Amino acid sequence: MARWQPNAPERLAVAALELFEERGYENTTVIEIAERAGLTKSTFFRHFQDKREVLFGGDTMAGLLAEGIAAAPATAKPFEAVAHALDAVGREAFHPARREMSARRREVIAANPELREREALKGLGLTASMTDALKRRGVPELTSCVAAELGALALKIAYERWSGTTDGDDFGDVARRALRDVQAAGAVH
Repeated sequence: MARWQPNAPERLAVAALELFEERGYENTTVIEIAERAGLTKSTFFRHFQDKREVLFGGDTMAGLLAEGIAAAPATAKPFEAVAHALDAVGREAFHPARREMSARRREVIAANPELREREALKGLGLTASMTDALKRRGVPELTSCVAAELGALALKIAYERWSGTTDGDDFGDVARRALRDVQAAGAVH
């Protein structure tokens, strides 16, 4: 086994997903994931805290959302800044080649309560990241919280829609539609 090979996190995530599908989450070990990826257990732990984390990508998504909000034009209103962040997530994380893997990941998570709990916790972290990024733009706290909560809901809806279909829509387009749908639903009196 080579000491260094490129794309270790991605290879570990693919191996874990395959094993979770074949054997179930509970019946898969870190050693088996590392072996399937052609890596060592110590390489696994350099990239991930435990086997749950291999499907969640650490803080990458939170960073993309915060950077996307920060990079929005200075004149952007809170929802426009969130939309800018969702576009960035689409470009960086949810490109067409990942659609099939994303759908498979959703199915594995849905089948396991521990992974569903981790997914919920990750959602809270993404919301907090967007809230903080909006506040750094000078958006009042309550407005930041509301925009981030609705943005997180739109992100969840967009991810489900995007990964559950084979049409050619970019994630950013799906996310912007989801954000508009969430805004329209919130306008009901």
